[in-house]
Amino acid sequence: MTAAPSLSARTGRSAYRSVDPATGELVAEVPTATDAEVEDALTAAETGFRAWRARPIRERAAVAARVGELFAERADELAAIATQEMGKPLSEAREEAQFCAEIFAYFAEHGPDLAADQPLPTPHGTGRAVLQRRPVGVLLGIMPWNYPYYQVARFAAPNLVLGNTVLLKHAESCPRSALALQRLLDDAGVPAGVYRTLFATHAQIEDVIADPRVQGVSLTGSERAGAAVGALAGRHLKKAVLELGGSDPYVVLDTDDVVASARAALATRLGNTGQACNSNKRMIVSADIFEEFVAELTRAAAALVPGDPSVEAPDTYAPMASRAAAEALAAQLREAVEAGATLHTGGTLAEGPGAYLAPAVLTGVTPETAAHHQELFGPVAVVYRADDDDAALALANDTPYGLGGAVFSTDPERARRLAEQLECGMANVNAAEAEGAGMPFGGVKRSGYGRELGPLGMDEFVNKRLLYIND
Repeated sequence: MTAAPSLSARTGRSAYRSVDPATGELVAEVPTATDAEVEDALTAAETGFRAWRARPIRERAAVAARVGELFAERADELAAIATQEMGKPLSEAREEAQFCAEIFAYFAEHGPDLAADQPLPTPHGTGRAVLQRRPVGVLLGIMPWNYPYYQVARFAAPNLVLGNTVLLKHAESCPRSALALQRLLDDAGVPAGVYRTLFATHAQIEDVIADPRVQGVSLTGSERAGAAVGALAGRHLKKAVLELGGSDPYVVLDTDDVVASARAALATRLGNTGQACNSNKRMIVSADIFEEFVAELTRAAAALVPGDPSVEAPDTYAPMASRAAAEALAAQLREAVEAGATLHTGGTLAEGPGAYLAPAVLTGVTPETAAHHQELFGPVAVVYRADDDDAALALANDTPYGLGGAVFSTDPERARRLAEQLECGMANVNAAEAEGAGMPFGGVKRSGYGRELGPLGMDEFVNKRLLYIND
């Protein structure tokens, strides 16, 4: 493959770079914005907000519905871009685009009712009181590379329906996905200035957060990035939503079929090549089935071979999003083994520039091991042994994160009792997750704060205004 010409070489500016993680080859570059371009985007977003909020909410919802239709129509095109840009298996990339269609359709249909005025009882029964939900203005979204469409959709869809305007800073490694999204929203009839992609530097983003025209910021990313953005937002008195790391427990109390349960756990863990915030990064398995569970995990993981993510083939695994990410995860695994953990299979890096890391199974991780407290963001299954339900619960909650969690048992009530005590934002019984446009997403502790999707997704960046009329 011949690398695309470097725009940054012509402009002298740094660039957002699209690199195929399967080959390590440069596909495209987009230069970072000038300060004048950032100012133009801010001005357009503020101007666009005044016109956009004035339109009836059902008109805004109709535009969102068209966005959803285009996501469905362009699912194959969008999938091909994401697969080449960050290594996502083609079938999963297609499903991601289709899920975005569902998200926009959900808020197009339900948004007007979710944002409707809510009558309130008044003091002493006098007058009339209404709780109104009104847009707040220009919002900044800072989005990651692991779900280049879905992360944007769950932030942008409810806020566009509400009447807010969006400035979107995508990951530096996903410029083609960002441009494809911009084209899609433009083609759907989103007015100029209402949704604008910013190829901004970190320094420029700091200025955008500080700008008085911006009323809020939403970030999905690492714990470190969240801490930095949260501090900036707080300093400038801006509302923030932060969806950060996770180390979700996946508790298997008992099962009628250990082999099937282990294979289901591995399939969940390898979704998006393990690069999902709410993936089952810690499998906590009852002692009486632990050895068989680990043995089957090991057999299944060891049977996988590297594959081309653009070719849908069984028994293969895709590259991670970058060689640097794969190398960092391999280093974490080495450190865990040096600290006494057992690596049953995988963890090896493929030779060459590709970002392939063989799926790994790790046991013997103790609280004294760094890996016990870290997020292993990639194809690694860490398995813990639990002697009873109390021990399983203690392990599940022994983490600085609190995004999601799942508990499995042939006795749903037993699983529910344990799930009720999980310290997380999304607890599931006999399911890895409850995925859907109407299901709120978010966590507690160091996994961040705020919620996206569902009814709560309409309630973050909104002025909940009281209107009282004294009759």
